[in-house]
Amino acid sequence: MRPRILLTTTSFQDTPGTHHDRLAATGWEVITARGPLSEADTLAVVGDIDGYICGDDAITRQVLEKARPRLKVLSKYGIGVDKIDVGCCTELGIPLLFTPGVNHTTVAEHAFLLLLALEKNFLFHTDSTRSGGWKRQTGHELLGKTIGIVGLGRIGREVAIRARAFGMEPVGYDVYWDEAFAAEQGVKRAASLDELFAASDYISLHTNLTPDTRDLVRAESIAKMKPGVIIINCARGEIVNTADMAAALASGQVRGYGTDVLDVEPPPADHPLTHLPNCIVTPHVGSRTAESVQRQALAAVENLIRAMQGEKPLAQVNPEVPVTKVV
Repeated sequence: MRPRILLTTTSFQDTPGTHHDRLAATGWEVITARGPLSEADTLAVVGDIDGYICGDDAITRQVLEKARPRLKVLSKYGIGVDKIDVGCCTELGIPLLFTPGVNHTTVAEHAFLLLLALEKNFLFHTDSTRSGGWKRQTGHELLGKTIGIVGLGRIGREVAIRARAFGMEPVGYDVYWDEAFAAEQGVKRAASLDELFAASDYISLHTNLTPDTRDLVRAESIAKMKPGVIIINCARGEIVNTADMAAALASGQVRGYGTDVLDVEPPPADHPLTHLPNCIVTPHVGSRTAESVQRQALAAVENLIRAMQGEKPLAQVNPEVPVTKVV
């Protein structure tokens, strides 16, 4: 019987490239679903699969217990594993693979897309000309502004490099500090998040979602920021408290919020952030470029193939779980 592989990430499916050929060349049976899947939807499609290439599906203990004993390998397309019960994967002996280092360039570019769109009133101006008008609003330069970068991992470092190119002053906060990089790029280290909040004209979020970072941006922390701050979020929607952000945007305490992620994806029609004039929301496409998709997809497929063959994968979240040959 051929191994059966579940593929749910839509950018993998929708973007042409050699990743399709690489997966097809295995000869394995591939079934697809359109993620991100809820827990109920994920439960409905697991149970008779040997390998799983997932996006941001809800992969809970209940899902994993149903998927076992047949599921042997879980290959995450991307780097965020907050929707996956990592501890349960380890407990059940399921190797959890991921693809670090493949999307940092394009996500950093997306962060600046959001920032520039807000500071140059881009949507207001294009809406005006598309409707036959010529309305204009005065924008702001990035030059000389201080950008606080929360999380100096691969993406955060790329943001810092681009900030320097715009003549900005980057300030960073991270538990793990790359002193050599900071010195080379002139990134000032904030001693605390409160220090970063107080110093920054713009704040760009590039940290993982953890119990400590959930609702990191909320009424209490917003009060410590400069009045009129602009916040960019290309990390996870749950890092920002939705109700508090909506209130801060309405009051002007936060002048603009540009986000590629929300607490609920896709959002309901009445989501508090999708209709505000000083909020720009893109549908979690920060890493969806032809170049990045192919890098991520090839890495996810390579991880899956290696693990299914009992070989060491490119990157594993729970390396203490051994990979065993399936095919």
